[in-house]
Amino acid sequence: KQIFFLAVLLSPICLFSPIAFCVFFCCILSNFPLLFLLLFCHFCRLPVYVYSESLCPDCRGYITNMLYPSSVLLGDIMDLTVVPYGNAQESFDGQRYVFTCQHGEQECLGNMIQACLLNLTKTNAFNIIFCMEAAVNVIQAAKPLFAPQLSYEKLMSCVKGDLGNHLMHQNALKTEALKPPHTFVPWITINGIHTDDLQKKAMSSLIPLVCSMYKLCGKCIKTATITRMKAQQKCDKKATKT
Repeated sequence: KQIFFLAVLLSPICLFSPIAFCVFFCCILSNFPLLFLLLFCHFCRLPVYVYSESLCPDCRGYITNMLYPSSVLLGDIMDLTVVPYGNAQESFDGQRYVFTCQHGEQECLGNMIQACLLNLTKTNAFNIIFCMEAAVNVIQAAKPLFAPQLSYEKLMSCVKGDLGNHLMHQNALKTEALKPPHTFVPWITINGIHTDDLQKKAMSSLIPLVCSMYKLCGKCIKTATITRMKAQQKCDKKATKT
């Protein structure tokens, strides 16, 4: 029943009739159970958001000493998102957004570089951001990029162009939408939640915190297994009748 209901919902998208999609879904579950479980597990990673500034000493220390090692160890269960903006302010001059940053123009440039990296290099971005924050000169560290598909010229085209301006505006909106509003950086939310207790634990011991909160994947695997077994039973019954 649940599979048929899902088929009804998805059939307009997949250009299948509900019955045809139901058969298709059964085949996927029956023949690729491991893939199905891995997809469930992937989409059930624990969301960790870190709102930061490129030249903030506390942000730099947290990214290099806590966040990066944790992301390496927990990459399979932690869905990390870095939002470079922090305590910046934005205004609109009629054509573009103008940003004023807590630690000056260089920090605005660093924030913009990181925003463009996150957009242009996807999975490699945080490795580069770590290298930037661990370096003596954050801005200069971005020049020898560790992403072969992205040249420094292409990166700076984003930074100076409309794309970078748009990306930073989106970061401003995300930061300003925080509930409760952020009062310092780095500001951390886990699974969309921020409390003083979570912040304190995330700053001092992120790995045990993420591990203790990570329960969803296990539930997903259990749900996926039950669903696959039910789908297989339905398929077996159909095969017996035919």
